Amino acid sequence: MRYSELFCPTLREIPSEAEIISHQLLLRAGFIRKATAGVYTYMPLANRVLRKIMNIIREEMDRAGAQELLMPIVQPREIWEESGRWAVYGDEMFRLKDRHNREFALGPTHEELITSLVNADVHSYRDLPLMLYQIQNKYRDEIRPRFGLMRGREFIMKDLYSFDADYEGLDISYNKMYEAYRRVFERLNLKYRVVEADSGAIGGNESHEFVVLADTGESEIVYCDNCDYAANVEKAACVVEKQDISEPMRDIEKVATPGQKTIEEVSAFLGISKDKHVKTLMYEADGEIIAVVIRGDRELNEAKLKNFLNCAQLFMAEENKVRKLCGATFGSLGPVGLECKVYVDLEVANMRNFVCGANEDDFHLVNVNLGRDFVPEAVADLRNAVKGDKCPICGNSLDVLRGIEVGHIFKLGTKYSEAMNATFLDQNGKEKPFIMGCYGIGVSRTMAAAVEQNHDEDGIIWPIPIAPYHVIIVPVNMKNDKLRTAAEDIYNTLIEAGIETILDDRDERAGVKFKDADLIGIPVRITIGPKSLQENRVEIKKRWEKESELVELTGVLEKVREILKG
Repeated sequence: MRYSELFCPTLREIPSEAEIISHQLLLRAGFIRKATAGVYTYMPLANRVLRKIMNIIREEMDRAGAQELLMPIVQPREIWEESGRWAVYGDEMFRLKDRHNREFALGPTHEELITSLVNADVHSYRDLPLMLYQIQNKYRDEIRPRFGLMRGREFIMKDLYSFDADYEGLDISYNKMYEAYRRVFERLNLKYRVVEADSGAIGGNESHEFVVLADTGESEIVYCDNCDYAANVEKAACVVEKQDISEPMRDIEKVATPGQKTIEEVSAFLGISKDKHVKTLMYEADGEIIAVVIRGDRELNEAKLKNFLNCAQLFMAEENKVRKLCGATFGSLGPVGLECKVYVDLEVANMRNFVCGANEDDFHLVNVNLGRDFVPEAVADLRNAVKGDKCPICGNSLDVLRGIEVGHIFKLGTKYSEAMNATFLDQNGKEKPFIMGCYGIGVSRTMAAAVEQNHDEDGIIWPIPIAPYHVIIVPVNMKNDKLRTAAEDIYNTLIEAGIETILDDRDERAGVKFKDADLIGIPVRITIGPKSLQENRVEIKKRWEKESELVELTGVLEKVREILKG
């Protein structure tokens, strides 16, 4: 490819809309352009990266015994009604009607459609196991699309679904995909971790996330260096360290705290440390207002709460409803005397003489004790794990990393097959529901994650397996016949050898060419200048290194091959 023919409009300034580095660089380097909020055009260089990611995924899915198909994006309402998710999925689902007033959805995922498809054509255990996948656009009406390709309304995804006759078969399929995913991300040359995860709206009783490590990642994972335990914060189990509760219960007391709303303010006002405070949060769970009590310096884990309650919808209660129920508003709430169900985190159950709101504006209670002053509906692990917590496996201290979720695998079991009456006949002629799994990789998200993990102040540094081109040749002056001829000769040699190469044949200053080469992140740059060419040599520079190397003209192909293999 000649740069003069390449459609790659680069930008010198960072677009104001771009908050994270992958969004900034993919826009600046001419890889993507916004069509509307959360929807992007993939420009030629991005399309090459995406195709390479897809090819690696396809090879590993096929190697694991899966078969590729392509399902429609437009899905009828009826199959979503069968699974019960038409109402549950919420406003993230794009819904539309045809001219006959029939309702459809733009597929955010394809569990319903694949279950319906397999149910219609697979009738016997002899046809199982079965693994089917596709690579296709998905649609989710995010309330606030942000971070470029990280959280969009349209994105490219690989989704695979397994069908087995029993749970032993599901274990085999799941392990095949687990290993296939590891091979995918290793081949992409990305640093990643596999972590236990919450299954969320997809459902199922076991799932793992594949997280590309990046300081700017929106996911937080906890892990143990002493054993293999790793989980995202939504899933990570919190181990409560035993505290000394031999301290006698003191008399409860109501104290005025005028204008003090936050834990920090109340703690400073009363002179009592934050770990002796609890905060009471009010939620609506399937229409019922409940209270949740956690230690004042902790964060509630909504995923854990939703799973514990087994509710379909969970959100913060409105302030007017809270005041009507509690007699006070946020900042002065507490569990004592509440006329609603109260759920308490494990850590709170292990506290003595703590501080909480008095359910009266500008007042708090001190020396509150669970059991004596209030009785909860239940006690459960409801908070986020943090650095320094004990590992639930070995007891070692946990550490924290940030990353980007790019893959997620689930054991669905019979969640969809039972709801949709999708069955087969076993070897005894008995009708049984399919045992299912589902497995997703965000293809466009993986491209963005690769940039988040691989960049510097000058631009992108693409991992070699997914770089849009492998080599860029930069003659410092295209008007110089000797330089131009040498550049053309090297270009032709590399192309004939099957090496994806750009020849920067623009009539631009060398500095402009170098900046563009660094910005778009081509792994190998060959610079042809008059001084080195007089010695029959050229400069070869790896994008991830500062210094270049002088290489004889006759050794250029061998050197490039050596770098790309490495």
